[in-house]
Amino acid sequence: MAAYSSRVLTEEQEELRASTAGVHAARSHIHFQPLARTAQWQVTLTHTRSHSHAHFITPAHTQAHAYSCRLTHGVSAMSKGEKGAHGSPGKISKPSEPLFPKPSHQTDLSQKLSICSKLCFAIGGAPKEVAASATAFFLQIYLLDVAQINPFQASMVLFIGKVWGAVNDPVVGFFITKSRWTKIGRLMPWMLGCTPFLVVSYVCLWFVPPFISGRFVWYLGFYCLYQTLITCFHVPYSALTMFLSTDQKERDSATAYRMTMEVLGTLLGAAIQGQIVASAHTLKHCPTHNVSAGYLGNSSGAEVVESVVRVQAYLSQAKELYMIAAGVIGGVFLICTFVMFLGVKERDDLYAPKTEKQIPFRQAFVLVMRHGPYFTLTAAFLFITVAVQLIQSNFVLFCTYAADLKDHFQNIVLTILVSAVVSIPLWQWFLERFGKKTAAFCGITWIMPFTMMLVFIPNVVVAYVVAVSSGLSVAASLLLPWSMLPDVVDDFRLANPYCKGHEAIFYSFYVFFTKFAAGISLGVSTLCLEFAGYDTGACKQPEPVVYTLKLLMGATPVAFIIVGLLILLLYPISEDVRRRNKLCLEELRKQSSRTMVEDLNLA
Repeated sequence: MAAYSSRVLTEEQEELRASTAGVHAARSHIHFQPLARTAQWQVTLTHTRSHSHAHFITPAHTQAHAYSCRLTHGVSAMSKGEKGAHGSPGKISKPSEPLFPKPSHQTDLSQKLSICSKLCFAIGGAPKEVAASATAFFLQIYLLDVAQINPFQASMVLFIGKVWGAVNDPVVGFFITKSRWTKIGRLMPWMLGCTPFLVVSYVCLWFVPPFISGRFVWYLGFYCLYQTLITCFHVPYSALTMFLSTDQKERDSATAYRMTMEVLGTLLGAAIQGQIVASAHTLKHCPTHNVSAGYLGNSSGAEVVESVVRVQAYLSQAKELYMIAAGVIGGVFLICTFVMFLGVKERDDLYAPKTEKQIPFRQAFVLVMRHGPYFTLTAAFLFITVAVQLIQSNFVLFCTYAADLKDHFQNIVLTILVSAVVSIPLWQWFLERFGKKTAAFCGITWIMPFTMMLVFIPNVVVAYVVAVSSGLSVAASLLLPWSMLPDVVDDFRLANPYCKGHEAIFYSFYVFFTKFAAGISLGVSTLCLEFAGYDTGACKQPEPVVYTLKLLMGATPVAFIIVGLLILLLYPISEDVRRRNKLCLEELRKQSSRTMVEDLNLA
């Protein structure tokens, strides 16, 4: 046995000398410490919070890389007074396999996901995007022109509702981390329990109450309730990605399915809402002159009565159409959630390192917020999400009042989303071929020249060209952050191997920051329309409003996108680092699995 260990050590020392430069490059992350030779040689990983990803070497599948990923946590656990990866402190176990095995590049069959499971998981996320698409494109114009609350009140509804939803994200994330596992998992009960109440709150959001003075309170209350319930659904659903499989490739594939279905959901939401309520915004009820207070004051009694009757008929039709659309979307929510429940199995990571005492939420939160890759990714996509939200929320208003495309906006929206759906597989191939960071830069940069083109050349032909091109960027902005976030979680777990069960923190606070920023941007944009002189219910808006809409559709989103891309330059998890983390986590799980077997044998 001693001769065998000496021979293995000699071979590894020769290989390490041949790759001295690579080992020096990774020395800030991995420290090799030979233990008692009489039993075996162990390699201990010290992967601290302050590690620099820029120093990771390219995992060219060298023997040095295989050596660096041979991990145990005995020394680390003994220093904390916890149970190590090899049993009780001080106990040295016998090697159950060759000391320095080559890392396997095949996915464990138990972690493979069937196409059916991926589809059911993806279908579960579709209704949230159906509802989000309808509210993003139509809630602002609905509050202004159908519910007829003034722009300041509409801005308060949008701003307070978004901020309230953002505040609920970390709160829901906290309670999820405290939830116990049930027969159907830890996350699934949250989604199933909130869905019926979510549907009711969504339908009430699109209902115009008979009273006028209290409409602001009505919409503010139900929008906040809707944001709370959608948070209770979305945070556990997004965190569910980490509990489908421990294999990065399988999770990336499931994320691609999810994003494809969510873009289809966005398409479906825009199609349902747009096609049903389109006639409410074509403004065929408008006479030759603008229906405003000034026009009515200069008209005869018969003209005034005729205009009022026409407006009342329009409002009655619009209210009915919006309620039909809300009912259809509510039904989609119920069906898709039931399909997800039947087809998705939530799994715990059974082979992750175990501790006798779980890290408290506050300490885990501090660790997450200090994790550099998470901070960089969240900050970058915060600005990019704000840009996309500005374009979405002001697009219908822009087409109606600034570009004279009111008869085409619903078809332009559908063109954007069809282009996004078709391009999701393209971006999935691109990120696998060239890396996720490169895909993010290429995809999101693409939208900037085309939004400016629509602002300066607002005609039908250009609008459809811009729609097809913008769909590519919309797909990238939806796919990339949710594909990159699991890599950040993996990187965090490698740096903090005993911090387990806090995945919801990553997803809830990511949504919190993006929602909060989007709420501020939407509230400010609606206030800008108020200051520009937006005339609620009018068929034609004054010139300052038109100019403001052009700014909100062109220069402002472009500025936010540029800032986001500059921050994304600092994102440290390259494809080399991602693959290295994958192999190291596989070694952690293998050693934890061996420890469980040895503990059972000793028992």
